[in-house]
Amino acid sequence: MKKLHLFCLSLMVFIGLTAGGAEGGRGVTLTVVYDNYTLTNGTKADWGFSCLIEGMDRTVLFDTGTRGDILLGNMGILGVDPASVDAVVLSHIHRDHIGGLDAVLNRRPDISVYFGDSFPAAVDHHVSERGARPIRVRGPVEICPRVFSTGEIEGPPPEQSLILDTEQGLIIVTGCSHPGIVTILKRAKELFDRDIYFVCGGFHLIGASETAVRQIVASFKTMGVKKCGPTHCTGDRAIALFRETYGKDCIPMGVGQVIRIP
Repeated sequence: MKKLHLFCLSLMVFIGLTAGGAEGGRGVTLTVVYDNYTLTNGTKADWGFSCLIEGMDRTVLFDTGTRGDILLGNMGILGVDPASVDAVVLSHIHRDHIGGLDAVLNRRPDISVYFGDSFPAAVDHHVSERGARPIRVRGPVEICPRVFSTGEIEGPPPEQSLILDTEQGLIIVTGCSHPGIVTILKRAKELFDRDIYFVCGGFHLIGASETAVRQIVASFKTMGVKKCGPTHCTGDRAIALFRETYGKDCIPMGVGQVIRIP
């Protein structure tokens, strides 16, 4: 886990904004609220991932990290109100992506929770008991206009990712990419015959060889992916290899990173 000093923080946020264009106008904002890395003083890094998506018809929290106290603490420091969340999307069953769910539901119970059809039956009861609406996802589903789930893709474990259909192109947000990050991108391209503008989240490459990672980076380029933000289970070495190829278009990720895309 890594914490960067204040100079790096300013640089990283500027790069993130540059990736999406200037502020203002209707666009999509992605705020990382849980990650192995942190870019904002006072927030905590921890193994896990969570990203808030704003600017669509619904405010969506993708994954909830491992610990609810850390998730809510980071949200508080970043000025994110849990009560603003309209829907939670859980990528897969692992604790580092679902552990903070109860903390969110305690603050905003009357929301929809989207999770894979592979989740145990007890999850439906647990979510309902908290006052939320459990929605099982098998195939691709629209969460709101321009926000879609890929549907569960075979793992193990099975996993869904998020697709945002924006004017710039598709934005893909992944949890851990257990089915394979390239497989996820291919699914998105099958569903929407559009260019992929930005891919971020965990790419599950922490134990992959350099050769394997370079092949994946090459696939990103072949598929026309313009920008990327690898983090969480991607691994430091793999992140460095993405940065080697993508340069400034490899957006640094961590708690506090805000990416605005018009």
